[in-house]
Amino acid sequence: MGRSLKKGPFVEWKLLEKIDKLNDAGQKKPIKTWARRSTITPDFVGHTFNIHNGKTFIPECVTENMVCHNLG
Repeated sequence: MGRSLKKGPFVEWKLLEKIDKLNDAGQKKPIKTWARRSTITPDFVGHTFNIHNGKTFIPECVTENMVCHNLG
């Protein structure tokens, strides 16, 4: 069952703060995250995430086709 449209997509607030900070500075450093349930927003495009799969971190570069999908 999906998330209600009234609530909107779920994005981890710490992840949004990190993205905003990097966008303001104009940097493209990889972001280490455990928040696999977060939805990809257009702000994430072009950034690289190191996503934890339970054992290791897997690098994933976000493209425009990934918007509205989850990180995990």
